[in-house]
Amino acid sequence: MWRIKGSCAALLLFLAYISVSSVNADSLSAPLNVTIKALEGNSAIVTWDILEGDPVIGFAITQQKKDVRMLRFIQEVNTTTRSCALWDLEEDTEYIVHVQSISMSGTSPLSEPVLFRTPKESEKLASKSPDEVTMEEVGQAAQLRAGELIIIVVVLVMWAGVIALFCRQYDIIKDNEPNNNKDKAKNSSECSTPEHPTGGLLRSKV
Repeated sequence: MWRIKGSCAALLLFLAYISVSSVNADSLSAPLNVTIKALEGNSAIVTWDILEGDPVIGFAITQQKKDVRMLRFIQEVNTTTRSCALWDLEEDTEYIVHVQSISMSGTSPLSEPVLFRTPKESEKLASKSPDEVTMEEVGQAAQLRAGELIIIVVVLVMWAGVIALFCRQYDIIKDNEPNNNKDKAKNSSECSTPEHPTGGLLRSKV
């Protein structure tokens, strides 16, 4: 008799624990504002919000192709992040995503489903506006500018060296000009015709 009563009490306690856990899980609100960002042909990022005060310790995401039963399940705990990357997606394909919050008591209800389609790479390139600049292009432009600045600096240094060398040679030539003039005057005086002591002209004998 006591054994039966003890078994009944244990069963009641177990049922009470399950009911309390289900109540706590149901009190956890589903994520809000589920949004798809950074949509690429093979990847995307899903973001969401939670109600303030919910004891959330993680999240769970279900990803499914439209009209296909196969699911991908992503779960993370001990995190406060409100975003998750979706990878290995197929181009030009529709997907459905749900998000759930996880607490110590269980998981929240599913969020509202979000339907999105991955683009084709060709369509994305065609739809890209001429004024749109990606971070990769900005990095390449910065590298080109740095290379151009280096080339300009090298050219300026070379020109400065050439000008300095020219000025030095010009100063040397200018300093040597008086000596050259003196040498020229001396040489001209030595090569001139000497005067006759009598000062007259020599006459030839007839």
